[in-house]
Amino acid sequence: MPRGITRSEVDPDLPLFARRLKAARLSSGLSQERLGVAAGVDEFSASARINQYERGKHTPDVLTAAHLAKALKVPLAYFWAAEDDLAKLILWYGQLNAKSRKTLLATADELSQQE
Repeated sequence: MPRGITRSEVDPDLPLFARRLKAARLSSGLSQERLGVAAGVDEFSASARINQYERGKHTPDVLTAAHLAKALKVPLAYFWAAEDDLAKLILWYGQLNAKSRKTLLATADELSQQE
């Protein structure tokens, strides 16, 4: 879950994409309508479309999901990370600059060789 979001704020029974989208939106402080508009959804249907995605009634195509990720400033892969710990790592990786990413990858490589 993004920083500031607890499991109790997002229904754990929702489909994975719906849970991650809602968590990221709540963490960002955006309304459903503002997120939809920022992602390029028509302003008259933005709130309803995001609501359907967050309830798991519909799942956006990859291009729409990429626009949502960009608007929320999260990596696209975050939405589909099956494990919460992996989702956190994806979020953290997305927040790093290029130099820090290289350092993280080198450290992860070293750790994986120790196993």
